[in-house]
Order: sequence, then C-alpha cells, then structure tokens
Amino acid sequence: MKMRTMTPVDLDLVIDWAAAEGWNPGLEDAAAFRAADPEGFFVTEHEDQPVAAISVVNLDPGFAFLGLYICREEWRGQGIGLALWNHALRHAGHRTVGLDGVAAQQANYAKSGFVRTGATRRLEGAPGTQGSTDIRPAEPADLPALLALDERANGYARPTFLTGWVAPLETRRTLVLEGAGGPEGFATIRRCRSGAKVGPVVAPDADAALRLIRAAAGIFPDSGPVIVDVPDSNEALGQLLADTGMVETFATARMYKGPPPPATSLLHAPATLELG
Repeated sequence: MKMRTMTPVDLDLVIDWAAAEGWNPGLEDAAAFRAADPEGFFVTEHEDQPVAAISVVNLDPGFAFLGLYICREEWRGQGIGLALWNHALRHAGHRTVGLDGVAAQQANYAKSGFVRTGATRRLEGAPGTQGSTDIRPAEPADLPALLALDERANGYARPTFLTGWVAPLETRRTLVLEGAGGPEGFATIRRCRSGAKVGPVVAPDADAALRLIRAAAGIFPDSGPVIVDVPDSNEALGQLLADTGMVETFATARMYKGPPPPATSLLHAPATLELG
C-alpha cells in the first residue's frame, strides 16, 4: 500500500467513485476542486491502482475542508481508509477542518476530534423558474465583490476555489443579485450527473435566496430536478423550498475539528458538500 497525492487522472476517477456512491457530483467539478489546493487530494494505491481517496483542501491560513472520503468496498474493514484519513489531516496543519458527513459516520469522525454543529438537508424538485430585474449573469468585474460576499457568508476566504467555481462553463453559470450599492448576493448552478445543483447561494434573506434559485433554475431548464443543500441554520429557505414541492432526499452532519467559523445568515446553501 502506498499513499500519495492525486494526479488529475486520479481525481477524475475518484469523482466517478463519488457518483457511484450516489453523491451526484457536477459534470465539471474537477478543475475548480484542484485549483483550490492541488496538494490537498490523496489516494492509497495497491499495485498502482487507487483503492481509497480523500481530500483535505486548505482554503485559507485558518481553515480547511475534508471531503471525497471513499474506500472501495472490497478494501473496507482493513484500516486502509483510516490510515489515509490520518495522513491527509496532517496536510491541514493547525487549521480548523470542516466536513459534511453522513450520519452513520458521525461517531467515527468524533473519534478524530470532530464536533457536530448542525446539519445540511438536500432538497430536490422544481422550485419554479422566474427571472428578476435585479438578477443578472455574473461578469468578470464582479469577482472582487463575490469573493467578499463569500467570505462574509462563510467566515473564511477561499479566493482560488471561488474564482474557478464562478467562472462560466458550458455546464455552470453564476447569477448576481444587484443592490443599490453593487452585488448583494449570488448563486451558482451547475449540471450534475442527475439534475442541477444550486450552490453557493449567498443572499441577504430567504426571499432573495429563493429568487436567485428560481432565476438559476431557468438556465438549464431541461436538466431535471433542481437540487439545493440547505443548512439547518437557514430554516426559512428550507420552508420556502418545501412550499414549492421540493422534498428532502439526503442529509449530512456539519462537523468541525477546531473552532468553527462564525455562523452568518447570508449563507443559504454551500457550494458543494466536498469543499464547503
């Protein structure tokens, strides 16, 4: 067994593993993931073939996020995943590390010092599509404002990741909520293996967040269900989406090792459960 940093080919493979696990990744997630921290993705290989994977991405000097933790089924129960987990966590140094984990693994994560602070509910369905005069496509000149909004919403900066995440691609678009003094919210929608996910959603209130989601839903109208991961700290948006007929299909526990970032009311949906 050998632990090493992932190559781009490895990351493409691991994202396919994530799809097989039912995590429904985006169609063009890999480039933005790697841009965030190319050294933060790890595999264990046996006879030159990856058998386990994890990411611990250093987003800023005080914060990292853990995701893509997968061990191939035939290699489970042998300590391979745990060894890679411990190896990857050393990459974070003294940073706080966050994760969104399935409920069944909370006890295992707690053994490594992770503390549950809340939950994230995945809602799927058809929230409706509706444009708005104060919502428009993001432009390159908006980037500084979006970075500032994202930092305020999350409590930490992630400029490299977000720069790649909001860049327009064939399968991904970002919308801006324009206020009197400039952008006051934004949302990104991306096509996934099934449907399209909206995240992050940063907005001053739940009504504005719903308007962003509905505007985003109109960008890929033929992609299937719209998917939004809603933190339980923002119950108002969850209720608004439920009122449209969207239903919960999945839930995770948000956990931190180290002091969690300050909670804010601006974040209505994370970008991705793999990187926060």
